[in-house]
Amino acid sequence: MLMPDADVIAGVMARYRAQERLVLAAPHDPLARRRFEDTAYTLCVLMGERTAREAMLAAQRYLGRVRPSPQCAEGRSGTSRRR
Repeated sequence: MLMPDADVIAGVMARYRAQERLVLAAPHDPLARRRFEDTAYTLCVLMGERTAREAMLAAQRYLGRVRPSPQCAEGRSGTSRRR
């Protein structure tokens, strides 16, 4: 089974948590809820799980085995161009 890059997973997890806080602060904001749901869906697809909770747990387990690069923690994508 192919697994996504650890940096990608870490980035989506960070977005998920940030958007979760926004939804909790403004539960009736449809745009905040839509962004949160879209990010949850992306995480589910990346991790091959049916619920956001299962996907977050799977992502945490996966990142515990494969550490993301320091570039992800700095907010960069971690990709480089070849010339």
